[in-house]
Amino acid sequence: MTDYRSVPVVDSVHDRRSASTQPGSRMARRAAAAAPPPPPPPDDRPPRSHRSGGSGGGQTKMRVLAYVSIGVTTVMVAGALTAYTAYRDAFGNINEKSVKEDIINPRPPDTGALNVLLVGSDTRAGAGNAKYGQQLAREADAGGKRTDTIILLHLSPDRDKARLISFPRDSMVQVPKCKNEATKQEMPPRRDMINSAYNSGGIACTISTIETLTGIRVNHFVEVDFSGFKNIVDALGGIEICLKSGVNDKASKLVLPPGKSLLNGEKALGYVRLRKYGDGSDIQRIKRQQIFLSKVVAKATSSELLTDVGRLRDFIAAAAGSVTMDPELANDTEQLIQIALSAKEMTANGVKFTTVPWVPDPEDTNRVVWKQPDANELFTSIKTDTEVTKTAEAGADTPAKPKAKIKPEQVRVQVLNGTKTVGKAREVADELAKQGFTVVGLGNYEAPGGVSLAKSEIHYSKTAETAADHALTLGGSVLPKPQAASGKVKAVGAQPYTGAVATTTGAGAPAKGTPVIQLVVGEDFDSVKVTKLPDSVNNSTITASEQKNVCT
Repeated sequence: MTDYRSVPVVDSVHDRRSASTQPGSRMARRAAAAAPPPPPPPDDRPPRSHRSGGSGGGQTKMRVLAYVSIGVTTVMVAGALTAYTAYRDAFGNINEKSVKEDIINPRPPDTGALNVLLVGSDTRAGAGNAKYGQQLAREADAGGKRTDTIILLHLSPDRDKARLISFPRDSMVQVPKCKNEATKQEMPPRRDMINSAYNSGGIACTISTIETLTGIRVNHFVEVDFSGFKNIVDALGGIEICLKSGVNDKASKLVLPPGKSLLNGEKALGYVRLRKYGDGSDIQRIKRQQIFLSKVVAKATSSELLTDVGRLRDFIAAAAGSVTMDPELANDTEQLIQIALSAKEMTANGVKFTTVPWVPDPEDTNRVVWKQPDANELFTSIKTDTEVTKTAEAGADTPAKPKAKIKPEQVRVQVLNGTKTVGKAREVADELAKQGFTVVGLGNYEAPGGVSLAKSEIHYSKTAETAADHALTLGGSVLPKPQAASGKVKAVGAQPYTGAVATTTGAGAPAKGTPVIQLVVGEDFDSVKVTKLPDSVNNSTITASEQKNVCT
């Protein structure tokens, strides 16, 4: 057992379930009527990774995506789109599983972003998986099924930014009520390790647990097991890793020297599941896994693979037969193409791998709990990633652009509580201050008739020349976006703001005479957009340079 009081912060990833021609796959359903696959394109044909001419290509790629239980998810899509006609037959190997009816808790709203839950299953079902995870098999219930990896892939509404969030499986959390996967009977909520949700409630309960804890809508899911993970790595020709010290672990039957090694599927599986290395913690293993997966992503989207028709075909076939996903994702070509088109940018800049901030569990130092408010700020940054860049040409209906670009640090804000909730103004003021706004005052607002204000509002001086621009910056950071109007309202009980977060001073502070913008908080207020993450989040994020140049 690992005592997390002495564990450095790092991150996780893992294994998955394979899916070939099982009863749930489209291959099985179409076997009788399957037509012979079309001939492969000539080897000298240019890659078609960004063509949108077929649903199959996009679907295949996404399957790949799932393969690596995380970042690979996204990147693989690009490869599948390369030769839709040639690889169309591989689509039938993808397992589909619908779980929507088994999610019994209220679900967060859809923000336009794409959030895919990637889970690595250590199920012992199937001959290919039986020899792995013997210790976990003894720990699991009769079903022998646990999530060995839980990662949320987040793609922004514009599909131009990505973050992969790892949830340590040793996290003690509140698991909500769920249906038992086998009996469909409702199970009461409980405090347990996060990966236990999968054991009894399957992927539906895992989705509900993540949504309930984070407030983030999970749009789709992808599962991959041990055999599937091996198949994908082998199809890529192995992955090179670098070790600070050698490994000789009898439990995983893994022997590796210090320095660089090229791992095949079997050794790669032992490596990402390795416990007896370093401090032996799940947290440190997460970081090794994230670095490993970043290398998988890079290799899966390399020009070397995408221009080799034979290798690409083998890789797509291995990936497609190794994953299970929801039918909505499996059959949504447009969605898959969007993921594919974002892969190139993500690979070039380095996918962000982040671990949920944590501290040792006071009740059991072999477990962890999420560090607050840092974890919630990370989740809020995902929930509030709602902006879609407008590309419409300027016209009569196009809003006027601000005369000057105003940064949050330059905006002076007075926050007024228009609700009946005591302390609401200070709560919102603290959130604004954390994101860099210069909060100067607090107070209350009395709506006509003494009722609670239904919707938040922004008010600014009619006479200040740049007030509207300052109001625009403030409005863009509040959800839902308040209506802005010239002319201030009367503040009741106004007082200076003295918050826990220091206000901006020096060169970045508002200039003398900067107008004060009023934010009147209404009942509809949800949150302030989080763009500045806590140090604990930034410190647990693996950078692009770490992904490329690290020996673990």
